[in-house]
Amino acid sequence: MVAQDVRGIALDQYRRQQRAVRRTANRVQTLWRRIDRGDISGSWQQIAPSLEQAVIAEQIAAAALADAYLDAIQAAEGAETAAAGRIAPAAFAGVASDGRSLVSLLYQPVIDWKVRLLAGQSMEDAARGSLASMLRITGTQVADAGRGAVAAGMAGRRTIQGYVRVVQPPACARCVILAGKEFGWNSGFQRHPKCDCIHLPTTLIARNRAGRGSMSPDRFSPTTRPGEGGRGFIDPRAYFNTLSRAEQDRVFTAAGARAIREGGDMGQIVNARRGMNAAGTATRVGTRRGSHFYYLERSRAITAGQVPANIGRRFAVTTPRLMPEEIFRIATSRDDAVRMLQRYGYLT
Repeated sequence: MVAQDVRGIALDQYRRQQRAVRRTANRVQTLWRRIDRGDISGSWQQIAPSLEQAVIAEQIAAAALADAYLDAIQAAEGAETAAAGRIAPAAFAGVASDGRSLVSLLYQPVIDWKVRLLAGQSMEDAARGSLASMLRITGTQVADAGRGAVAAGMAGRRTIQGYVRVVQPPACARCVILAGKEFGWNSGFQRHPKCDCIHLPTTLIARNRAGRGSMSPDRFSPTTRPGEGGRGFIDPRAYFNTLSRAEQDRVFTAAGARAIREGGDMGQIVNARRGMNAAGTATRVGTRRGSHFYYLERSRAITAGQVPANIGRRFAVTTPRLMPEEIFRIATSRDDAVRMLQRYGYLT
């Protein structure tokens, strides 16, 4: 069955991305143990390059999964797999989701560590809390690189009309009520820190849900036990109904869960957008001399007659590099989006 095949492909993609996140966490924890608690900032400076490179490597690994994933989805649905361009994985690495440099974001847990100490926490508690913050940040950045690459790849494939949000258990209430929600190919993927929901690209948006393999609770029951997950859900009510009452109360609050059990509209009870964000609009990361985008911009400027052909290394990028979700927002057509994705180095 095509629907089951597509669901399985999406879950395989999720597992591969989670392996990248786990590799990042393992490396980060190893490096974090090197921080001297008597010189937090100084010792962080020593491990910062290794931290940054560890995250960049897994951002590239997560982004590199996109083309094979999209090819498999299109093949499973019997669609043409031709694409306007292939993903450039490195274009999604080294930059934080909000557009700042990755290394500046990685310093935030150090600040958090010091704030905790000033608030009276013990050194041990402050260190533990800052590590949790670092793991949350790095895991989110790796997952976002993968999501961003999939979004860019969808734009370059005409047969993909949009995507469905697939929710992985255990999930928060904000994500649960977005399970199965359909979005256009140019709609940014909104998420919160540590969100691990993924795109399920579809070649026929607004298809009958039953024909797309909806997750009936008797066949695909979720689990909240670590190590037994990996099931993707596109039916919020089925997810809710298979949770224990205690889990329903924990995820949706006691009052909210009771209202849902009594037939209340889940979407009205939960504010889906609260705490959910899309990626930033622009970045200076990847615009320096020698970067892929730098050479693209220099060639474009020479071709347009804006600079002499022999400008060489004297050329300087003067405009910020748009993030993929900003491109989707301002593009006037799919052709325009593909053109900008190629200009800014996301598609080759």
